[in-house]
Amino acid sequence: MIAARFFSIKNWEKFVNIKQELIELKEQRLDFQRRVDDLAEKLKLEAEKREYLEYEITKLGRLNTIGQLAAGLGHEIRNPMTTIRGFLQMLQSKSDLHTYKSYFELMIEELDRANLIITDYLSLVKDKPVEFKRLCLNKLLDDIFPLILADAYTQGKKCVFEPGKIVELEMVSNEITQLVINLARNGFEAMPPEGCLTINTYMDAQSIILSVKDEGKGIDKEHISKLGTPFFTTKENGTGLGLPMCYRIADRHNALIDVKTGPDGTTFLVRFPKPIE
Repeated sequence: MIAARFFSIKNWEKFVNIKQELIELKEQRLDFQRRVDDLAEKLKLEAEKREYLEYEITKLGRLNTIGQLAAGLGHEIRNPMTTIRGFLQMLQSKSDLHTYKSYFELMIEELDRANLIITDYLSLVKDKPVEFKRLCLNKLLDDIFPLILADAYTQGKKCVFEPGKIVELEMVSNEITQLVINLARNGFEAMPPEGCLTINTYMDAQSIILSVKDEGKGIDKEHISKLGTPFFTTKENGTGLGLPMCYRIADRHNALIDVKTGPDGTTFLVRFPKPIE
């Protein structure tokens, strides 16, 4: 390296000034690059946020359409179905038709399944009046756990409930019951025999969290973004209305549903906001 030679004080001062200017320019360039990187990251986040909002708006539009159809047609379809079911039960009890008992049972079962689908439609009606009450989520889960346990037993599976220390929250008990049962049934269907479903509750700084974890094989990546979309299902006999109902109930309670999935199973996390004291 060749050492710089200075023949006067002015030359030295000039060199020092140029050096200082170069250092300042370098700092300005680095600062400008940081600002560009920050702006690029903000633009990326805004684009992702816009994409997410557009997806949610589309999903809510579909739910609204389903709700309007359900409100207009559901009750009218149920009335003749109830009449048909009653006559089938009457005919089933006649001794001279005993040979056809299995046929009557099958027809009644199919009518009940159709009625369940209609019930799911009606549950998606947007402006259904609800009454919120300050309740303990652990108490509600404790009350319905025997039903979930019976469902697990009939499928040769297991279920455990691990309540954590949480505060009461504003909720509609029958809707939260429906949400939990739907998530539990989805978990059972995702697991092989002897699989165990774990339901627990806990709190963090902002939320009261309900966790439903199965031991299935996980959800395919291409299906994750479609969860909660009406009519989307991977089940052979599914209606694609169970999870949309859960998302609608969560939305009514200002709650968010997060999904964590992998080869060891899937966890649905329902995050309820902590009530204002």
